[in-house]
Amino acid sequence: MDQSGVLLWVKAEPFIVGALQTPPPSKFSLHYLRKISAYVRTRATEGAYPRLYWSTWRHIACGKLQLAKELAWLYFEVFDSLVVRTPEERLEWSEVISNCTSEDEVEKQRNQLSVDTLQFLLFLYTQQLNKVSLRTSLIGEEWPSPRNRCQSPHVTEKPTCHDKNWNDYSHQAFVCDHLSDLLELLLEPEQLTTTFHSTHSSLVSREAVVALSFLIEGTVSRATKVYPFHELALSQPLHAESGFSKISKTFSFYKLEAWLRAHLTGNPFGTSACLKSGKKLAWAHQVEGTTKRAKIACNTHVAPRMHRMVVMSQVYKQTLAKSSDTLVGAHVKIHRCNEAFIYLLSPLRSVTIEKCRNSTFVLGPVQTALHLHGCDNVKVIAVCHRLSISSTTGCVFHILTPTRPLIFSGNQTVTFAPFHTHYPMLEDHMARTGLATVPNYWDNPMVVCRESSDTSVFRLLPPCEFYVFIIPFEMEGDTTEIPGGLPSVYQKALAQREQKIQIWQKTVKEARLTKDQRKQFQVLVENKFYEWLINTGHRQQLDSLVLPAAGSKQAAG
Repeated sequence: MDQSGVLLWVKAEPFIVGALQTPPPSKFSLHYLRKISAYVRTRATEGAYPRLYWSTWRHIACGKLQLAKELAWLYFEVFDSLVVRTPEERLEWSEVISNCTSEDEVEKQRNQLSVDTLQFLLFLYTQQLNKVSLRTSLIGEEWPSPRNRCQSPHVTEKPTCHDKNWNDYSHQAFVCDHLSDLLELLLEPEQLTTTFHSTHSSLVSREAVVALSFLIEGTVSRATKVYPFHELALSQPLHAESGFSKISKTFSFYKLEAWLRAHLTGNPFGTSACLKSGKKLAWAHQVEGTTKRAKIACNTHVAPRMHRMVVMSQVYKQTLAKSSDTLVGAHVKIHRCNEAFIYLLSPLRSVTIEKCRNSTFVLGPVQTALHLHGCDNVKVIAVCHRLSISSTTGCVFHILTPTRPLIFSGNQTVTFAPFHTHYPMLEDHMARTGLATVPNYWDNPMVVCRESSDTSVFRLLPPCEFYVFIIPFEMEGDTTEIPGGLPSVYQKALAQREQKIQIWQKTVKEARLTKDQRKQFQVLVENKFYEWLINTGHRQQLDSLVLPAAGSKQAAG
């Protein structure tokens, strides 16, 4: 391996999916995490190290950090959702939990779960990404760190707080600014001073370097293959630079840190690279009379499968519908769309919807997280592993999810409703993403914000306002009904409405209208229907479904 050609970068997924878009509990500070790091090593025989079991984390989080059990589980479960597992394993877990008949049984099953202890500590530390500090809100970015920052021409960019999860410059700056702390967090107690700091002779274990692969990866000499960080650090030709000793099977702390700083660079598969050199897609048509053009970029032509990204912005007064390999397993960001109808009917890795208004989003199954921020009057229809929302107003969520929806700060008049649609490939896509129909916690959200735990911020959709949603496209596939069906009260409301229609049709039939009367009556009904279409805004949705003139048909790419 050519040492000079080593490129290391900070992975996007731990920040896009793993860092919750809310300030972390104060007890996740470095001071407490260092204490946890020392504590777990003394409890190796009690399910704390090298694997941390749920029961032990619950004891630490609830007993020592004074966190609520629901919050302790939330962070444990979010980290677990990042771990690579087969869809079959995810479905098996859903089945086990859905078969539990009491909270005690659920707890018994959870007690069998464990996570990598060192990676989990890194994950908890990355929650500081969205920590709100007074100086940040005053000057717009963190003060310069006294430690050496990695040399990057871009790290000085100023992302806003809610951009951080998708801003790879923020990810890189975060890791560079806190690199010494991150490494010290992974050290064994005997390698630290009494104040939890490293010394010039501190040694980093092989296990600690393997844990760093949670955050860092890289490549060699511009090769296309991406390697986990530890594989590069342990590679024979790189030992001298990375500080690995074959005799002690450990790394020199200072050599390893210096090597990391020298080779950390921008993520070639991050948002910035996607926007700068990604493939531009013409999925949405220019609408006559509008000045805004939809911007859609993806990196799927160059990125390995786990690094796929699609970014779309400014879809305005348009219907955009896509089911293609470009979307499969991709992290999708949808930004600043208005009066749009967007259908992304493929299995997706994660979806973030930001600053959108008056729009409807129908999504294929989202394997990890679906997050909304700063949206007004938006409807989202999706099967997803996890939903979280912040700073939304008047949004409606028709969801099927095995975890409790998370309500962060700044939301107003949120409505939750059952998932109410289907498309032919839906169940196949759910199986591919490991998402089942049970358990389904759509109606049991969790308010996670410091200002209050006020539950009046949300409501469940009244059955009398409920209608099913029809996806107006033809596709191949076997799904012909809503997966898992509807809750009985909503099914009953639909049946009652259907009955009213039948009574109405019977009344019209029994009126024995003449031919002219029938015509006149039909015109009246159509006029009323047309009025309703305009008043509800559905007219625009129907108009946007009309295919453009021949020759400008959408590309299948």
